[in-house]
Parts: sequence; C-alpha cells; structure tokens
Amino acid sequence: MPATQGDTVAVDYVGRLEDGTIFDSSEGRAPLLFTVGGGDVLPAFEGAILGLEPGESATVTIPAAEAYGPHIPEAVQVVPVDVFGEGTPPIGGEFNVIGDDGESYAGWVVSISDDLVDVTVDFNHPLAGHELTFDVTLVEIVPPQPEDMPVTVGK
Repeated sequence: MPATQGDTVAVDYVGRLEDGTIFDSSEGRAPLLFTVGGGDVLPAFEGAILGLEPGESATVTIPAAEAYGPHIPEAVQVVPVDVFGEGTPPIGGEFNVIGDDGESYAGWVVSISDDLVDVTVDFNHPLAGHELTFDVTLVEIVPPQPEDMPVTVGK
C-alpha cells in the first residue's frame, strides 16, 4: 500500500548540498517519523514520499527558494562582543535574540574580529541559499496508534 496524505511514515534519508556534502542523515539513528501533510518537513520532501511503498526509494532536489529561502546578506550583522556577556562566544555557536516584534530569532556566530571587539553573526537559516538533494527510503507506514500509546518504529 503506497504512502498517502495523512499517513505517519518512517523514512531513512541522506541530505546533500550542491557540492555533494552531506549535511544530515538518518544513518545510525532511528528513521525520521512524521505525518505526511503535517507540515513538519519541507513540502517537497513530503512529496517525494507520496506514492512510495515501504522499501522503495526516491531522490528529490529542492531549490533554495522552496527549502530555506535565499541567503539574505542583510541578515548578517556585526555586533559588539560585549552583547554576549562575559567571555568570547564560540565560532558556530548558536544563540537566540528577541526582536522588536517580540519574536525569537536564532543566530550563529560566524567570526570574531582579531581584536576581540566585534562578532559577525548570521541570522539566516544555516541551509539558506542552498539547493538540497535528499535520497529517501520509505521504511514503514506506521499503523494508527491509540492516542495514549507511544508510536514505535520497527525495522
């Protein structure tokens, strides 16, 4: 029986950037569990699962605009190091700020000036501006569970 809208599915996957670099994979972990149409994964990722039978695989390439959007240069900012409190933040360190609109925004430390005065931060999603290719395998269509039972995935 093929996967359809509303099915809870278990999926093995490998995600690659344009240059072939693997940025994420389920290898060595439990399969990714989600409900098709639930909005928990990228729509094109969901679309690659629709119609697959357990054990079948597909490859989908998602343009940046349909994945995490373009990389926005204005979302890269230089701030004084003292906004991080005591100590120097680690390169690649993630932090959250509350914007004027009350929303929380994630940022990443890109670099620190040689004089340790300024920090360059990027508020783009780490995958923004990248075309993403996923190799997906439908492991299982998980039968509906009573609401009080945890969902488990067999392999």
